[in-house]
Amino acid sequence: MAERFDYLWRLCATGFSFFVFGAAGIVLWVVLFPLIEPFLGRGPEKKRRARYLMYWVFRAYVGMMRSLRILSYEVQGAERLNRPGRLIVANHPSLIDIVFLVSFVRNATCIVKPALARNPFMRPPIRAMDYIFADDGETLLERCAEELREGCSLVVFPEGTRTTPDQPMTFQRGAANIALKARAKILPVYIHCHPTTLTKHEKWHQIPARRVHFRFFVGDEIDAAAYADTAERSIASRNLTRHLHRYLQEQAAVHASA
Repeated sequence: MAERFDYLWRLCATGFSFFVFGAAGIVLWVVLFPLIEPFLGRGPEKKRRARYLMYWVFRAYVGMMRSLRILSYEVQGAERLNRPGRLIVANHPSLIDIVFLVSFVRNATCIVKPALARNPFMRPPIRAMDYIFADDGETLLERCAEELREGCSLVVFPEGTRTTPDQPMTFQRGAANIALKARAKILPVYIHCHPTTLTKHEKWHQIPARRVHFRFFVGDEIDAAAYADTAERSIASRNLTRHLHRYLQEQAAVHASA
């Protein structure tokens, strides 16, 4: 009986959380943000303050989900996440991975689809936070490198989509190309989610039988400059991608048996 009640509670709380995400997003970004925006300043200062606002919004949202007992989480190596100019590379087991990572990093940016940036409801906050979008690949690469050189933290999921449970990860070379272009330091983050939830093929109401626990393992930095200095760009990109893939696969094997 207690297990049944717990399941129904988490189902209702999950539905409520999705409602809050949508409704609060409209209220905050469409109604309140235009009133707040003039006080954020201009240029880099505006961008920094807008991202700090998003950091607190997502922290509050994650805190709400934890208070509702939908999920729990822990972070190992959290102190590394706010070092400036890091390319944060992570696997992508759940829809809310980006919410967690932005709630850990005070000056985080990410790559958004150009269509989302042109959405009339999302355009003001995305432009204020200066999130990265571009239709042209080389322009996108340069924008990412520019953000890293300025000391911002860029979150990238090299799989390009959510991880399929019980399937090996497949990495694209985008993250490696960004790191090589900026000669940045990469901070690998392995995300372990058990039981799985909000994977690519799961709807919000398909919740697991028990509460989900997220674990974030922040690894040691990888210096992309070491790869850039030893080979031409295409080979360096391939080698760096292979290194990242191997590292996160090893972490997956370790924590799957833990």
